[in-house]
This record gives sequence, structure tokens and C-alpha cells, in this order.
Amino acid sequence: MTTNQGAGMMHDPSEGIDKQAVTTNTERSGAGSTMVYEQRVYRARPGKLPALLSRFENHVLRIWTRLGIEPVAFWTVVIGESNQMLIYMLRWKSLAEREKRWTAFLNDPEWLQVWNETDKDGTLALRTTNQILKLTSFSNTI
Repeated sequence: MTTNQGAGMMHDPSEGIDKQAVTTNTERSGAGSTMVYEQRVYRARPGKLPALLSRFENHVLRIWTRLGIEPVAFWTVVIGESNQMLIYMLRWKSLAEREKRWTAFLNDPEWLQVWNETDKDGTLALRTTNQILKLTSFSNTI
């Protein structure tokens, strides 16, 4: 799923996701649990990557902990298409959990205040994309 975030808001409804395919084709690990992984990519406005990273480090992670959202890892680009990108992975127990917790995040009063404050001088992200992923049978467990 690709979401163009002209306004910089991190809103991405689940339209376009084949929920049956995700449910059927998610990674199975451990005692039969089903995991869904989400990759999110933010293209920062020129010069805004440090502010975007600060927003995550100082605000978003705390909110996610409170809401039960589990980040796997965060990356920035050293060599590649653009060094103005933040890429991260989230782990979900199911697509239903993702929908519930992400909706709670998007509507969280603390998040809305942080987003308004950190974007007051212009949006930090030009564009945001996300994808729902599954591990292959030969992948290392993450």
C-alpha cells in the first residue's frame, strides 16, 4: 500500500489490503502464532530528517509503548536512492491487531498534539509509503 502524505500526517487506512491474503499468507512462528510485518518509509523534506528522527525518538516510541505497538527496527539510508529517508518495521500479531492499534495511534490526543507541534513550521515528510509483508519459509526469524 502506498500513501502519499502531502500534509505529512501518518494516516493510512487499510483500503487496498487483501485481508484474506494477509491472513492466509502471514509468517507462522513458534507455537503456531501468526505475525504480520509492516514496512514504513518516510521521505523527509530536505533538511528535516533530524527533526523526523527526533519526533520518533522523543515522542512516537513512548506513545507506541503505551498503545502496544511493537517496532522491530529503524534504519536511515547511508548509500542508496536518498539519504533523507527513515525506514522502519513494525510487528503485529494479526492484521486485526494492526488496524485496532494503528487507528488508536492516529486518534491518540498526545500523538495529534505532537504531530501538530512538530509540523507547525511545515511538514517533516514529503511522502510516506507502507507495505504489509510476510516472511518466507527460508527467512531468519525477526
